[in-house]
Amino acid sequence: MPTIAKEILGRAVRLVRKMNLPQRERLLDEIHLHQPNLLYSALALRRFGASYEQLEVVLNILLVCFESMKLAGAERIMIDEALQERCLERITGKMRFLEGLSSSQKDEAVMAATTEHPEIWLLAFVIDDLKTRGMISIQTDTEKFVVLAALNIVECIAEAVLPLAKLRKS
Repeated sequence: MPTIAKEILGRAVRLVRKMNLPQRERLLDEIHLHQPNLLYSALALRRFGASYEQLEVVLNILLVCFESMKLAGAERIMIDEALQERCLERITGKMRFLEGLSSSQKDEAVMAATTEHPEIWLLAFVIDDLKTRGMISIQTDTEKFVVLAALNIVECIAEAVLPLAKLRKS
C-alpha cells in the first residue's frame, strides 16, 4: 500500500495548481531546506540543455511530490545523493530491459512495473503529466534527461518513505 494515497496526491495537485508565483517560490525554498538534492537534480537539467519550459514541468512535478510528502508526514525524510544514484540506476536498468522488446511486450512490462510500484499514485501522476505535456516520447538526450529526472523524483520518494510505511503498519 502506498504511503502517499490517491486522496493525498489529489489534494497536493489542487494545492499546487492554486499557488501563485510567490507561494511556489516559498514552497521551493522549503524544498531547498528539506530536500535540497531533489531540487538540485531538477535544476541541473539546464546543464543538460533543458529548456525553461522543460524545467518548469519537472519543478511542477517536484512541487506536487513534495506537497504530497508533506501531507503524508514524510517530507523530513532526507533523500541524499547515494539514494538518488541507486534509484537512477534502477530506472535506467528498467529502460535498458525494454530495449529490443516488441511494442506489446513493452506495454506489458511498463504496466507491470507501474502497478507493482510502491508509490503507484505518484508514478501515475508523473507519467500522466509528462504525457499530457508531450514529453514522454523521448526523441533527444535532453528529453531523456528530463524524463529520467521526473521519474527519479518518484523513485527516490518511494524508497525514502518505504520505511515510514512499514512503521505505520506495525
